[in-house]
Amino acid sequence: MAGSVHQGQPMSASQPLHARNTEAPPARHRIRLRINGAPYVLNVEPWVTLLDLLRDKLDITGPKKGCDHGQCGACTVLDGGERIVSCLTLAVMRDGAEITTVEGLAPATAPVAELHPLQQAFMRHDAFQCGYCTPGQICSAVGLINEGRARTLDDVRELMSGNVCRCGAYVQIARAVAEVALAGGQQQQEAGA
Repeated sequence: MAGSVHQGQPMSASQPLHARNTEAPPARHRIRLRINGAPYVLNVEPWVTLLDLLRDKLDITGPKKGCDHGQCGACTVLDGGERIVSCLTLAVMRDGAEITTVEGLAPATAPVAELHPLQQAFMRHDAFQCGYCTPGQICSAVGLINEGRARTLDDVRELMSGNVCRCGAYVQIARAVAEVALAGGQQQQEAGA
């Protein structure tokens, strides 16, 4: 039978389009976000990903579009300290969220001593080559540390496995993350003793 279903009733394909679809999707949704500490009120289409909002609308280019399928981790950002892949996250789903990108970890003009400890560790361990994946790697590592599950270098490798480095700097990345993650755990144990 030719036609389509609208509100449970079959409709003929010969009916005009406006008779088949009486409700237009909302063009834009008003959302509030705090991104890297700054408040934003934005009107966005319901299909816009958080990654596209950050890069295309707000010119925050740290998160990268590597695969657009949530498989490479180049777009990883933090939502309330938890890591998320922004290419699979609709911006409207994060209304009211606190989003942090690599740009929000330290000011762009900060001297090395004022960088986030993970940024400093990445520099010490030369944990980047081309640098394309580095913002996602660092945000993922911050989230990993916030989760508190990394107890060994092997844990770090496993928990960072969702982030791809096409240049192959995995050894240096794991060492940099482990240096900060494991030192943090040691400092917490010493403070509690």
